[in-house]
Amino acid sequence: MKQFVALARVSSREQEREGYSLDVQEDALRRYATQAGGEVVKLFRIAETASKTDERKTFRELIAYAKKNAPFLEALLFYKVDRAARNLFDYVELERLESEYDLPFISVSQPTENTPAGRMMRRTLANMASFYTEQQSVDVREGHARRVREGWFVGAGPYGYLNVRKNGRGVIEVDPVTAGNVKRIFHLYAHENVTLDGLVAKINSEGRVFRPSQPEFPRSSVANILKDRAYIGEVEYRGEWHPGKHEPLVDRATWNRVQTLLGGHIYQSHSLVYAGNLIECAHCGHPVTGERVRKKTTSDDRFYIYYRCALYNKPGHPRVRVREADLEAQVMSVFEKMRVEDEGVRDWFRLVLASQTRDAQAESMAQRSELLRQETLLIRQQDRLLNMRLSEDIDQEIFGRKHTEIRDRLASIKLKLEALNRGHDENAELASKVFELSQTLKEQWLTADFAAKRRILEIVFLNCRLDGATLCPTMRKPFDVLAEGLLLKKDRAGGI
Repeated sequence: MKQFVALARVSSREQEREGYSLDVQEDALRRYATQAGGEVVKLFRIAETASKTDERKTFRELIAYAKKNAPFLEALLFYKVDRAARNLFDYVELERLESEYDLPFISVSQPTENTPAGRMMRRTLANMASFYTEQQSVDVREGHARRVREGWFVGAGPYGYLNVRKNGRGVIEVDPVTAGNVKRIFHLYAHENVTLDGLVAKINSEGRVFRPSQPEFPRSSVANILKDRAYIGEVEYRGEWHPGKHEPLVDRATWNRVQTLLGGHIYQSHSLVYAGNLIECAHCGHPVTGERVRKKTTSDDRFYIYYRCALYNKPGHPRVRVREADLEAQVMSVFEKMRVEDEGVRDWFRLVLASQTRDAQAESMAQRSELLRQETLLIRQQDRLLNMRLSEDIDQEIFGRKHTEIRDRLASIKLKLEALNRGHDENAELASKVFELSQTLKEQWLTADFAAKRRILEIVFLNCRLDGATLCPTMRKPFDVLAEGLLLKKDRAGGI
């Protein structure tokens, strides 16, 4: 009995409605094989929902199978030429099978002879199929661009909206439940003076549900929400933002305030204290990363944090994970060594630390001075603009446009000043606070948030390595002196 290998392909709903469904093609292919005195021993199917990657994978599997079993096969069967190849490169592969492996190409509904004239006709059909595919891609891109210009999303709407169909057209509407979560996230960050980690903790503590399948709000999702311009009524397409027709969830003033306070540092993959390039692996030198593991037992349903090398799963790499609690204990033991009992030594050390932060304070003051200078210039421009309007040197339209522009720039500068002031007082005395932390570690370290702990570690530690389960920090000066212990040597005058 003759053996055939066949391919059935459906690439759009329109083709299925025209009678090219997979079942129709499969029946025609098997019927042809039976009439030819054989059977289809291998049938490859490419469904309408297949991605381009899956489609290419199936086609490559067909080619590989045909080459491997060519001596036992009678021919390759396809329903039509355009069902066999959607581009000329694929068609060349099929002709190579025919010429190099003596495996004929048969289109059961478009039969052609294996002659120069028949092959020319078949190539013409393949060329038409390739043209149709390329033109369809162009039409889809133009359709997407037109939809965006009209103010609608190309795909699914962002969190806070629902995709619905009205009058045969896909649009988005506000989802009352999730939209309330979005508004709450922006309000907390803009007006309640919380960090991103504090925001995530607070919104999770309020009993709000992110999704039914994932009740708690992930930090990365909250970060993305705070940066998504869709919530002020815009639509993203090919890296650009366009005015949208959907209802905004956040007013422009709140949006601007949030972006200024974020300061461009929102995209952090985690809020883990000892991750984020703070520690490197002693074995391979790659960064140590963190992971949250949820253990569900009858008596325990909590998250535990572990740290490991980014190449933890690489063959030959030590498979060591360290609990965050163990790292905390090691860091606290280092800080405990920094305790100084002598009051005179503590005063001297405070002076040394203050000198270390002088440059940082000067830079902060320079930034504040520049912002104040820009604010003064803009206020003067406002006064001149008003005088020009009163003297009718400019009309109301120009005055309104320029006045709005200056007002927005002033608001932006004031927000930058507020963001600068928010951490200025702490930064100005940060070295002193770090020293005080080393003296009252147990009371202050346990109450510090993620950002404060990171700053402390980055100031105290020059670099860190994780050797197995042991943290090996290199201390900055003069913290290394404190950690090693001050050597007190009294001279004849009784000094240090």
